[in-house]
Amino acid sequence: MLQSWRWFGPGDPVSLREIRQAGVTDVVSSLHHLECGAEWSDEEIARRKRLIEWDEERGRTSGLRWSIVESLPVHESIKTRSGDWRGHIETYKRNLERLGAAGVGTVCYNFIPVLDWARTDLHIEQEDGSTVSGCDIDAFVAFDLWILKRPGAEAGYAPWQIDAARAFFERLTPAERDELRDNIMLGLPGTVEGLTPEGFLERLSRYDGIDEAQLRRNLHDFLNEVMPVCEASGVYMCIHPDDPAYPVFGVPRVMSRAEDVARLFEQVPSMHSGLTLCSGSFGSCISNNPAEMLERFASRTYFVHFRNVTHVPGKEGSFRESNHLTGSVEMARAMQALIAEEERRRAAGQANWAIPMRPDHGKLMDGDRDSGSYPGYSRTGRMIGLAELRGLEHGLRHAMNLD
Repeated sequence: MLQSWRWFGPGDPVSLREIRQAGVTDVVSSLHHLECGAEWSDEEIARRKRLIEWDEERGRTSGLRWSIVESLPVHESIKTRSGDWRGHIETYKRNLERLGAAGVGTVCYNFIPVLDWARTDLHIEQEDGSTVSGCDIDAFVAFDLWILKRPGAEAGYAPWQIDAARAFFERLTPAERDELRDNIMLGLPGTVEGLTPEGFLERLSRYDGIDEAQLRRNLHDFLNEVMPVCEASGVYMCIHPDDPAYPVFGVPRVMSRAEDVARLFEQVPSMHSGLTLCSGSFGSCISNNPAEMLERFASRTYFVHFRNVTHVPGKEGSFRESNHLTGSVEMARAMQALIAEEERRRAAGQANWAIPMRPDHGKLMDGDRDSGSYPGYSRTGRMIGLAELRGLEHGLRHAMNLD
């Protein structure tokens, strides 16, 4: 499989040389400096491609290639079918064409309302002293009711949920309440930077009257409209699941369960519409089995994020990130399914049979605390995760007589 690494561009504290020295061949990047919905010019794409693939200092190729975009964000107007949504779809099509012409053939995206991801805590200490991110369901409810103060939010929660959230909220100091606010509203680079509670409420209000069925139709219609461009350009779009994979803040979720994936493939039959199998995002829902989902949807899985989570006993919806090989996700089973799919594609004579995989959300270790890394994207934690996953792949290939 293709060992890949998410790189946020020139401002990323992890250098391309460090990434290459970790054994990576394929870089996952995006034009984060451009606003969501902007045109990606040929010049901007070429500039990023050269930055990744050419070692200017040594005057030679870097040994890396920009093969995956994460993310080509879908504008909120497309998700809600409001405002200039048609114009944004046309821009999206042009961006897909330019990426295909540049040889960047895999596009990871999501259809999550407002926030690409949400965490209530970014620094949960593990036994070894490293820290990880996680979600506490009481914290989500407390934020919604008494920090965000979303109108009508109380109707969406059972009395016992409100009581548990109130007890949690009353224990927080003013500084801890501010930290909870900042953690939840922290978007990924290039998405919703500088979001305030007032701005968050305004964004959420755009989904008034849009239920799960409508959002799902909007997703399917969008994909069916752009698929001819993908097919002509050689681009494969792979949707990232909801993160976390359950509803928050009263807006619908449409990519949280196996049934959501199956319905999308039924309604969007083009093979250029596929899945980013994120084992941690799907794993955040205790009823999901990400390894089983990878087995089921292997033929339309075009990108894999391997990470693991541990659920908090007795608190459904609460979880924390964990080391890549330990947690609720059956990582060996998932890796074996990925290897089996690669071998199936190779036997079928598919030219691009190798599937890109990247380690996701590594733990923050002492040596990286002052690096300025985005939460979950520090250097050493992901390098350890990549090494563990590489070892797991080699061991399984040997056991499957594939080495």
